[in-house]
Amino acid sequence: MYQRERELAAAQLEHWQQTYGEHPGMYGEEPSQPAVHAAEVFRAAGASDVLELGAGHGRDALHFARQGFTVQATDFSPTGLHQLRDAARAQSVEERVTTAVHDVREALPLPDASVDAVFAHMLLCMALSTKELHALVAEVRRVLRPGGVFVYTVRHTGDAHYGAGAGHGDDIWEHGGFAAHFFPRGLVDDLADGWTLNEVHAFEEGGLPRRLWRVTQALPR
Repeated sequence: MYQRERELAAAQLEHWQQTYGEHPGMYGEEPSQPAVHAAEVFRAAGASDVLELGAGHGRDALHFARQGFTVQATDFSPTGLHQLRDAARAQSVEERVTTAVHDVREALPLPDASVDAVFAHMLLCMALSTKELHALVAEVRRVLRPGGVFVYTVRHTGDAHYGAGAGHGDDIWEHGGFAAHFFPRGLVDDLADGWTLNEVHAFEEGGLPRRLWRVTQALPR
């Protein structure tokens, strides 16, 4: 199983590298609605620095920077992060943004209790096993300060692509070259164990549309 997971991860990295290379800025310059919401949540919580996981070419990281946050943006695609840095310079927010190539299957390259807030739009529903998801959320918990907030979005099992395409087990389905882990509600609750689960908000995005949950959870102070 471990070898199959690594092979799928390598194939997905190659696919995303090619996609970002062929379609620079593919998601546009406007932030996602979850990022707009998250910025409000983070500000209300008194956060000043944000870690974004799976930042891609940076539309959401740049929104956080424009809103006055210091942003650490990570992604496993060097191509996407290169586009992010170029956009940060063009928007004169480069002093607020740092980037790091990182695969979330590995430990986060940050000290304990070192960030105020973490954001991840559709990162957790990539080709990550349930075991890897639990390890990732444990890492998010480790790097957040007491009272820190984690906002993430995931496609769920009510999505039209759930069960379509090539199945990889563990609710992971590949369609059009993109593999996604579709979340049942129980997985959201399991990943919130030990946190305060503030919100699970259902919404739709894109032309299909994709059906997602926006999850907000916080650590005790």
